[in-house]
Amino acid sequence: MNAVSIHPSVDNGVRKGDAGFKGGTLQCLCATDKVEVKVDAQVAHSHVCGCTKCWKPKGAAFAVIAVVPRDKVSVTAHEEKLGIVDDTATIQRHACKGCGVHMYGRIENKDHAFHGLDFVHTELSPQSGWEEPRFAAFVSSIIEGGGARPEQMDGVRARLNELGLTPYDSLNPPLMDAISTHLAKRSGVLKD
Repeated sequence: MNAVSIHPSVDNGVRKGDAGFKGGTLQCLCATDKVEVKVDAQVAHSHVCGCTKCWKPKGAAFAVIAVVPRDKVSVTAHEEKLGIVDDTATIQRHACKGCGVHMYGRIENKDHAFHGLDFVHTELSPQSGWEEPRFAAFVSSIIEGGGARPEQMDGVRARLNELGLTPYDSLNPPLMDAISTHLAKRSGVLKD
C-alpha cells in the first residue's frame, strides 16, 4: 500500500521555526500578478490539518495552518483576485480566483472563541523561520476528504507521531480548552 503524503513541508521531517522571526509575506501560486499577503508577526498554533475545508497542495492529505492576530494581516498586492470560498462557513477563507490557493481565513463572528485571529498557510511564504507545525488536527477527516483510506489510518497516525505531530480528531487540548473557556464565560458558568 502506498504511503500517504502528510504535506510536502513535513514529509521529510519537521523543520524548527525561528523564535525571533517577525513575519513575512505569503504569495499565491499564479505565475504572474500574484496575490500577496503581508503577515507582520510570527504565527502560533501551527499544525497540520486534515479537515475538508482547508486548502491542501496537490497530493497532500493535510494542510499546514497557523493563526496570527487579525490586525497583523494585510493584502499588499492583487486584492482584486481574492474571493471568499464559502460565505456560510465559520472561517471565511479568502482564496485567489486564479490558482485557488487560500491566502487567509477570517472569522467575522465576534462571539466565536477565535475571533480576532486569522488562519494562514505559511508554506506560501518565500521566507523561512515560521513556527513549525506542532500537532495534527482533524486526522480522521482525511478519509472523508479522500486523502487516505480507512485501512491506512494506523500508518498515518504512526507517521504523524514519528514526525512529532501528535494526532487529534479535533484540535489539540490547549485550543479545545480555549474554546470551552470562551463558551463557559459567555454562558456565565465561568466568571473572570
